Formats: sequence, structure tokens, C-alpha cells
Amino acid sequence: MPVEVIMPKVDMDMASGKVMSWHIEIGQSVEKGEPLFDIETDKAAMEVEAPATGILHHAAPEGAEIPIGKAVAWLYAEGEEVGEQPAPFAAVGGDAAPAPEPAEALSDDSAPEPGSEPEPRPEPEPELAYAGDAEGIRATPAARRLAREEGVALAELPGTGPRGRVQAFDVREYLKGLATPSAPATFRPETGPLHISRSKGGTGTPVVMIHGFASDATSWAPIESAIKHRPLIRIDLPGHGKSPKLRIRDFAALVKEVRAAFDGLQLDQAHLVGHSLGGAVALALADTRERKVSSLSLIAPAGLGPQVNGEALNGICKATRAESLGPWLRSLVADESLITDGYARLAMQARSDANLRAAQLAMADALFPDGVQAFDLRAALGRIEVPARILWGKSDAILPWSHALQAPGRVALHLFDGVGHMPQLEVAGEVGKILRAQL
Repeated sequence: MPVEVIMPKVDMDMASGKVMSWHIEIGQSVEKGEPLFDIETDKAAMEVEAPATGILHHAAPEGAEIPIGKAVAWLYAEGEEVGEQPAPFAAVGGDAAPAPEPAEALSDDSAPEPGSEPEPRPEPEPELAYAGDAEGIRATPAARRLAREEGVALAELPGTGPRGRVQAFDVREYLKGLATPSAPATFRPETGPLHISRSKGGTGTPVVMIHGFASDATSWAPIESAIKHRPLIRIDLPGHGKSPKLRIRDFAALVKEVRAAFDGLQLDQAHLVGHSLGGAVALALADTRERKVSSLSLIAPAGLGPQVNGEALNGICKATRAESLGPWLRSLVADESLITDGYARLAMQARSDANLRAAQLAMADALFPDGVQAFDLRAALGRIEVPARILWGKSDAILPWSHALQAPGRVALHLFDGVGHMPQLEVAGEVGKILRAQL
């Protein structure tokens, strides 16, 4: 039987998601855990991994709006016969909302006596699916409502009600446990090569993308649809995403690790795109591997001046709860409404590993001691002769956009009014157009 690929819920306000782009073509195979497609909502964008190994068929078209929990494609085993689409898509192209779940069946002990009139049951409340909520989980309506409001997955909760039913009490007790501050973690260094992910498809010179501090490769999702005509390669920085948590003593050591990953790709040429700290690393790569660099695109890059919002960086690293992480995440953007409470909870889930937070805190101390940038790439920027662009939001509260004025005249500048430190999220369409022209 084919494996159904469903639309996940990535934000608490999300009722449906738009299929932005597929990483593979119909008929191509994908391994479990590899990037399969990107989704977009009003508040978030992310990459979705394949739930199983198989061959992609019956995929929803790009731009389709699919309710959460509903099918977007099916994965078939090698040699498995592919017939008609197993089930119609819930909605394609247009606003869609998930249908209410059917009312939970009466338990044995609540069945009416033979011959008696059954008591009227209240109308079932619409139940939006959310992370971890699976079919068959027994829960009271109050528990489901509270879990939805707080972003809690019912599958994680042991039920104390009859026959294991999850009650509102169980949700509240779970939330009390989350509210207990975690003890500061001691950094335990790891070893190994950096994690590299690729998007299948695309032709010509590949694009190598390096994300910013305290982020990961999924941060590129909002703009990838604009440049997917090229092969896309993403490098996770040490201590970020799926890369090992290496001990980084200084910026030179960081560049050495990323350069080793870049050299391991064995590319004849590549377009480099970097954001924030990743922009500084991309610039350093271009300075030492210029013959392999076709173009350089830097989004709010570090390394062009001493000032940096060290308080925000440390706040993000130290946050152990979504409630403390959210305000720092909102400092990254000019329009704070982009960072919803659900977005913060999702980000905190990705940062649940205490050793990851400790690794990033140690890196921040090495690269930004006393809240300043300990590395200077202005001379490197002056040496670069490949086509280069700098994109920056003029409301950036992390790195001053005026650092862009250090660029020589041959470097193109794109400055955005009313945009913060994340142009690739805040004005993804504009950034996508600029990068596509650069490529």
C-alpha cells in the first residue's frame, strides 16, 4: 500500500498550508527523512521530510492549499503498481479548512439502557489537528481545547481518566512541568562532519546556502521556490540543525569547518548565499575559494563592523521555554506579528536539546565576546571581485544596516525600509527576485 504524505501543522493558527515547491519530481524516489516539499502559511514556512522511502506519485500541484492532516501526495514502493489517486485532495488552490472530526463514540459504560431515550449529546467541537495529535487518542473536549490553545500534543500525555482518557487536568499538569526552569546545560562537544542537505532537481551551477546564528537550513524555505531552477545545497553550521555540536574557539575555526564541508562537495563552481553569521562565513569562503565562486549574495551579513545585539543572541541561546524565546525572536523582525506564539513554540521544539543551546552559547561567547563582533571581514569584502550583492533591512535590530556602506562600489546594495534582520522571511518575494537575477 502506498504511504500517505499529509500536510503537517507548523503553527497554532494554521488551518491549511500551501505547497510551495517539491524537492523531487513525480516518479523520482526519496529516502525517509530527506527533504520532500516546502509549505507556506500566513506566519511560517518550512521544509517537510519524507515520512518513508518510496517513489513520489499523485502529488498536489505547487500553490495548492491543503487542510492540515490531509493528503498532499503518496509514496509507492519500488515495483508497486500505481493506479488512480487513492483519494482526492481535500482542497486545491484556495482557502481551505479541515473538516471537523467525527464525534467520539459513546463508551461502553455510557450507552443508553435498552428501550430508553438516549440523552441529547452536545454538538462536537471542531478539532483542528496539531503536532502529535493522532487519531484514536481519547480526550475530553476540555482537554482538546486546552491542548490546542497551549500547543500541546495529546499523544505526549498519559491520561488519568476512565480507560486512559486525557483530561484537562492532565494538560494543566503537563504545562506545569514545562514551566519549571531548566538548569543551565554544560556543553558536551561532539565530533563529525557538518550536515549537508540538497534539493533534488534544478540544473546548472548549484547554490550553496549558509544560514545564520541560532537558525538552521529550514530558514531558507521562504525563498527557495524562486531559485529552485538551480540545485540547492544547504550547510548546517556547527552546533546548528543536524550538524554535530563542535567546539568553535574563534571565527577562523568556524570557517575551517565550513570550508571543509564546501571542499567536500567537489564543485567546479557555486553561487554562495549567506545570512547573518552565515553571510560572514560565505564571504570568508569567497575570499579563499574565489575561483570556485560564481556569485556572492549576503543577507544582513556579520563581519562588517563591531556592533551586534549580543543581548538578543544570548537571550535566544539561553531560552528554555517558548515564553522566553518568543520576545527575542520578535526582535529579529520589524513586524512582530510574523512571530506568533505558535511559531515560538515550534522554534523551541527545534531547540529542545540542552546541549545544542549550550553549544550555541559557547559559540556566541567565542565569536561575540562582550557583545561585539570579534572578527572583521571588511578587507575581504574589498578583495572580492565576483558579482556580489548585499541585502539588508533598514530596521535591523541585530546588526546595523549601515555596515553595508563599507562595501566597495562594485558591490550592489539592496536596502529595505520597514524590514528587520530576516529579509528572506519578511520580504521573501523581493529577496527571491533579487537572488534569481543574481543567479
